[in-house]
Amino acid sequence: MKKTLLCLVSLVLLFSCNKKAEKVDAKALNEKFDKYKEGFVTNLWSLYPDWAASQGYHKLDSVLEVPDLAYKKRQLDFAHAQLDSLQQYTIEDLTDNNKTNLYIIQNQLKSTVFSLDKLKSYEWNPAEYNVCGSFAEILNGNYDALDNRLQNFNIKMNAIPAYYEAAKKNIKNPTLEHTALAIDQNLGGISVFEKDLQEALSKSRLPESEKKTIREKAKIAVEAITSYVNWLKILDNKSPRSFRLGSALYNEKFDLDIQSSYSADEIFQKAVNHKKELHEKMFALADKLWPKYLKSTPKPTDKLELIKMVIDKISLQHTTPEKFQSEIEKQIPELVAYVKSKDLLYIDPSKPLVVRKEPAYMAGVAGASISAPGPYDKNANTYYNVGSMAGWSAENAESYLREYNDYILQILNIHEAIPGHYTQLVYSNQSPSIIKAILGNGAMVEGWAVYAELMMLESGYKNSDEMWLMYYKWNLRTTCNAILDYSVHVKNMSKEAALDLLIKEAFQQQAEADGKWKRVTLSQVQLSSYFTGYTEIYDLREMLKKEEGAKFNLKEFHEKFLSYGSAPVKYIKELMLKEDKK
Repeated sequence: MKKTLLCLVSLVLLFSCNKKAEKVDAKALNEKFDKYKEGFVTNLWSLYPDWAASQGYHKLDSVLEVPDLAYKKRQLDFAHAQLDSLQQYTIEDLTDNNKTNLYIIQNQLKSTVFSLDKLKSYEWNPAEYNVCGSFAEILNGNYDALDNRLQNFNIKMNAIPAYYEAAKKNIKNPTLEHTALAIDQNLGGISVFEKDLQEALSKSRLPESEKKTIREKAKIAVEAITSYVNWLKILDNKSPRSFRLGSALYNEKFDLDIQSSYSADEIFQKAVNHKKELHEKMFALADKLWPKYLKSTPKPTDKLELIKMVIDKISLQHTTPEKFQSEIEKQIPELVAYVKSKDLLYIDPSKPLVVRKEPAYMAGVAGASISAPGPYDKNANTYYNVGSMAGWSAENAESYLREYNDYILQILNIHEAIPGHYTQLVYSNQSPSIIKAILGNGAMVEGWAVYAELMMLESGYKNSDEMWLMYYKWNLRTTCNAILDYSVHVKNMSKEAALDLLIKEAFQQQAEADGKWKRVTLSQVQLSSYFTGYTEIYDLREMLKKEEGAKFNLKEFHEKFLSYGSAPVKYIKELMLKEDKK
């Protein structure tokens, strides 16, 4: 009996010691992983200096990577080496924060391998080659003295001719759509070297000899860009690649880009069902508003036609092309005041938001967007880029303004600015995890902006039947984005069928529908990110409301959710649920 007791005591002691050893090992492992993350980020920036600059890391601003075969090999070698390094970390022993960091890093590396080995867009998308944006950001920045930025600009220009020569060697049977975009955006970006740079030099205190050198290099840069554009214009492309990805590439890109708990097919089906639900809600409101806007006009028997007629009447309430940007500027402080009055979310007043005309090098894909500073440059301006209607025909401008009528323009501002993208990205930069900030998940970012639209209306913002009808129309856009994206790239949807979906079922104006068709031919998966992220965020909120009952606090939910940075929603959900159980 004594012997048995001694054995049991020995086993207990051994187990206890092993547990202590495990705890020490886990702590050491996490410390090791923290050091790994620092090294990973440093190496990432040395490989992608332009990406680093976009995050506010400006130590490599003078470097322009030439996209030749050697650079492709460096990227692949880095991705494979880092994936091997991650094998040494047992996921069970990492903290919750580090678990998600590992998953996010791993996903980024797999995306790199997928892009270079399978997707190969560097061969068929000439618009990937454009130096103008990174040079413009150097001129627009306020992170350093102008003269220092100009010196980096000067050194960086040295690689421009080699950059475009490498681009020409990479390109093989490009798509017609991406070729046209590359021509437009590169030509638009020339103004960075011919106009913006000259204005900066006029304010500079650099010696005249140095200014002269910079101007001479700028001419060489313009020649290289122009040469690339001319080469694209005369490119003998007898068998252009289709812009459609096809099922296999699309599904893999969806999984890597979106990082959702749903598959691409599941999201498509959810979007189709949601479209039906929205049509029913819209019909009820349009039928109610009929007497107000169409008085004694006979009602059509077709529900979608009835909805369209009411929407068309309400859409006549809109601003002018000249006042479009100023109207946006006017609404921003109104939205801030509303969020504060309803105590929906804290908005940091010290982070500037600047509404500006969309730069020429960004034109051609979206009419409104946010350019936010990264986590290294938290106090820099966030820009709300507004597309210009300069040069548009009166018919196209009117169509565009009916789409962005007085109601929808407000929803757009909620989405892009307050409390949408601008607000979320400010929170993301405050996140203690640099990984979640720099490897931001697009579905979470877009999903939050879409969720914010509904949340604002639920709280009573501009409550009216007209506003809700227009909100449903706007939400239908998000829903149909997902349907369109999947249908075009996986199901070979034709342009005619796509425009029919957008105009007849999503009630979009011709100009908006044409623009969306162009966008789906130039992008893949991104259009599905809005609906996917929104669905996951909304589902999480409703689940927590049900579980917590009267204890649920909307502001606390928003601030807790945003505190995790721009991580995939499925990981934020996991962390929030685990924290709630403590």
